[in-house]
Amino acid sequence: MITTDVLIIGAGAAGLMCAAQAGYRGKSVVVVDMGKKPARKILISGGGRANFTNEGASPENYLCQNPHFVKSALSRYSAQDFIDLVDRHGLQYHHKTLGQLFCDDSAQDLVDILMTECEWAGVAVNLRTEVLSVTKNSQGYLVTTSDKIYHCKSLVVASGGLTMPKLGATPIGYKIAEQFDLNVLETLAALVPFTLHEHDKQRFDGLSGISLLTEITSEDGTSFQENILFTHRGLSGPAILQISSFWRAGQAVTINLLPEYNLSDTLTQWQSEQGQKSVKNLLATLLPKRFVEVLVKEGVIADKPIKQLNHQDIAALSDYLHAWQIKPNGTEGYRTAEVTLGGVNTDELSSKTFESKKQQGLFFIGEVIDVTGWLGGYNFQFCWASGFACGQAV
Repeated sequence: MITTDVLIIGAGAAGLMCAAQAGYRGKSVVVVDMGKKPARKILISGGGRANFTNEGASPENYLCQNPHFVKSALSRYSAQDFIDLVDRHGLQYHHKTLGQLFCDDSAQDLVDILMTECEWAGVAVNLRTEVLSVTKNSQGYLVTTSDKIYHCKSLVVASGGLTMPKLGATPIGYKIAEQFDLNVLETLAALVPFTLHEHDKQRFDGLSGISLLTEITSEDGTSFQENILFTHRGLSGPAILQISSFWRAGQAVTINLLPEYNLSDTLTQWQSEQGQKSVKNLLATLLPKRFVEVLVKEGVIADKPIKQLNHQDIAALSDYLHAWQIKPNGTEGYRTAEVTLGGVNTDELSSKTFESKKQQGLFFIGEVIDVTGWLGGYNFQFCWASGFACGQAV
């Protein structure tokens, strides 16, 4: 049996951050993970360049049953704190839109930094190690793995959610929570593409690869202005991934296909200036031509000179394109989702230390708990913040 002060289940963003912080405080720390490599989710994120934080990260960018829960951790370890860390290691990175930061070269550079921090802090990281059982005794926790048995005073569950099962995602974190009588909220795939009903798939067959700037709104009134992308399975792109966290089965989403225009005014102006031109050719200057052709085929867009439209025609076309409604069939699920919505109920945890209120020495951090960030580096920032806060407490 190996005795250690802290055992961390999961060598991902939150687990490695926590490990380094605890190690620097003089604690003996062991991290166990089933994977062949550490931080596999970091490696594939952001197209292999890891969108590792967002400069504008604030509590408003997170979904949680208790919206105040994230405030403490985010205020104590900000995006700038993590930027300072990677700057010390000389990471080359660049800014994209909306405050997103990406590695210039490869996400591996970021994983190397986390592993270096763990090495400097004296942390042991044991890969290809499956956790078989966890029990509690008067001195702490006994964790039996496929390799060894560990005894620890503090047990940190940083096992992630159910997303991307090919990378080894399992429900072990939720099982440990339930074993120790913590409430686990329903989990759903989030930041995930939509699939469409068969009739809509047939309508949009041939549009795969088309992308356009939109403003998308869910039934609860949440909106995002970003691109949507037609795929052979349905709809994807940043706007779709964002809204998927707010969408529930059976609901529709409303998409403003021309958020930067007042189409009614534009159509009226075209009538006076370019009256002989066809409606479809003029609209093809604002929208992808293939998409316009689909709407012509369906009779939404009239195949006639624009001067022949009356006020009612203009109002109807404007309303349709500014508030295009579509009801997804579902999502692509955990296979392609970036995060898991739901998880360990934050009411069960201290927002300052992430320790269970019911079980002394048991901590939950990162994606396994009911905190889900928007697309754009927010989820990693919560992993860094929760890992840091927990690492100061274990």
